[in-house]
Amino acid sequence: MKKAHVILSHLTCQPQFRFLKKQSCYNKFIKFLGTIYQNAIAFVYIKNETLFVATTHPAFKMELNYNRDLLKSILTQLHTHDTECAFMQAREIIVFHSKYYPAEENKALISTVPHYQERSTSHFEIQTQDQTLKEKFEHIKELIRCNQQ
Repeated sequence: MKKAHVILSHLTCQPQFRFLKKQSCYNKFIKFLGTIYQNAIAFVYIKNETLFVATTHPAFKMELNYNRDLLKSILTQLHTHDTECAFMQAREIIVFHSKYYPAEENKALISTVPHYQERSTSHFEIQTQDQTLKEKFEHIKELIRCNQQ
């Protein structure tokens, strides 16, 4: 029986799935960066020997523009050490803010009290001699009747 990584490696060698190999190299490049930069980068691609780096926030764009030498050195190290990523050669690096990157959505907090249908019935017998207890049970019966309507 074949293992999953063997099947995936065969799939990435097929011409119709060559983008999977590129995508895995892009993910390797992002993983080589620090955790701050990993969170800052939305996606990466190479076109015409230019590395395009999309950021999630404009402040990250400025930070990565200052550290272009770091990006270039990691790209050359990845290119030299990983033969599968030999296509990742870039003379120029362009960092831009991607407005199309989906931002994390804040879930709205539900501050209302949930309302449920009344499932109990007001048909029960009161078998006590205590008058205050009987009044409490009668009050509960009235509340149940009001909730059923």
